[in-house]
Amino acid sequence: MSRLFRAMIVLAVLAGCGQRDFAAPRELDDACSIVRQHPDYLRAFKATERKWGVPVPVQMAIIYQESKFVGNARTPFQWKLGVIPVGRQSSAYGYSQALDGTWEEYMEQEGGFRHKRDRIEHATNFMGWYMNGTQRELGIPLYDTRNQYLAYHDGRAGYRRGTWKSKGWLINVSDSLARRTLLYDSQLRACGKR
Repeated sequence: MSRLFRAMIVLAVLAGCGQRDFAAPRELDDACSIVRQHPDYLRAFKATERKWGVPVPVQMAIIYQESKFVGNARTPFQWKLGVIPVGRQSSAYGYSQALDGTWEEYMEQEGGFRHKRDRIEHATNFMGWYMNGTQRELGIPLYDTRNQYLAYHDGRAGYRRGTWKSKGWLINVSDSLARRTLLYDSQLRACGKR
C-alpha cells in the first residue's frame, strides 16, 4: 500500500471521528423509540433526574418542544425585504435552546466551561439546573411541566410578571407539553425504561 493511500485513509477516518449525528430521532411521539434509537439520551435524562430531580418525561417533553431532539437546532433567520438575512431571532442553540447569556450563567455557576449546548448530557444538565432555580425562586414543582415550561420560555422574571398570560399560543403549547409528559411517562413505563 502506498504512503499516499494510507495517509488518505487515516485522514478520512479522522475526519469522520469529529462528526456528530444531529438528526432527529424517528417517531417523536414514541418515547421508547426515541431512547432505543439514542441510548445516550436516556443515560443523560436519568443522570439529570438523579442530580437535579427533574423527571425524565418532563425533560423529554421540553426538549421535544425546544428542538425536536436536534442537537444543533437554531432559531430561524430574520430577513429584511424578504431576501437579506439580518441574523437569527435569538441566540438559542442546541437541544435545550439555551440562550447565550443563560448558558454563560450556567457555566459560571456549574463550572462547566467545556459544556456544549449540542451535547445531550450537557443540555439536560442545563435544564435541570435551570428548572431547579425556577423551583427555588418561583416554587414551581419539578414535575409541573406546564408552569416550568412557561418559566423556561419567558424566563423567570417574565413568568413572575405574567408575560405568558397574554400569549394564548404559549399557554396552548405548555398545556400540550403537560399532556406529552404524561404520554412519555406511560410509554417509558410500558417499555421498562422508567
